[in-house]
Amino acid sequence: MANKALRITYTTSAIGVKQDQKDTVQRLGLHRLGQTIEQADTPVIRGMVHKVRHLVTVEEVGK
Repeated sequence: MANKALRITYTTSAIGVKQDQKDTVQRLGLHRLGQTIEQADTPVIRGMVHKVRHLVTVEEVGK
């Protein structure tokens, strides 16, 4: 699991979803639709991604 990352892309609008899911998207570091970020592959990040899996797409990246 060392040196692994997740490439997360914000693909679907958060309009109409619960506030806690909107907050999770922001805490992941996503602010604009279509934005892509890389986060460390940790259980915390995996849990956040699982919560908003219908709003984002995820790829595993080896750094």
